[in-house]
Amino acid sequence: MNVNTAHRFIKSPHFAVVGASTDRSKYGNRVLRWYQDFGLPVTPVNHKEKQVENLASIASIDELENPTETALSIITPPKVTLQVLKRAKELGISKLWLQPGAEDKAVLDFARDAGLDIIAGGPCILVSGPSLLTQRAQL
Repeated sequence: MNVNTAHRFIKSPHFAVVGASTDRSKYGNRVLRWYQDFGLPVTPVNHKEKQVENLASIASIDELENPTETALSIITPPKVTLQVLKRAKELGISKLWLQPGAEDKAVLDFARDAGLDIIAGGPCILVSGPSLLTQRAQL
């Protein structure tokens, strides 16, 4: 993981979890709760649910109030991730953390060719996030 990319990500004023889930055993829910546990402003993105963990959910990243100021944690199958990355590029979203399992070769190739500065290939924000938050306070 590129440390500068991670620092830019964690310094974002707002976060969104694409693939947020109402199932507390799934990573889409665990990552969302991680943001909540640390008091970070977060929006769940789930096209089926109106609410996730007592937060109003949006159906897609097109509904973000300030997309260019939002960092995305993406927890979706690679085919969905690829579409999210394409739309994120169009919206000017530059801070993207693909949680393990959200990427494949096509996703990584697109990100490289599109010039996206992503975090991919692990580790999960649940693992690296706490130390990044400590660093965030010092940045």
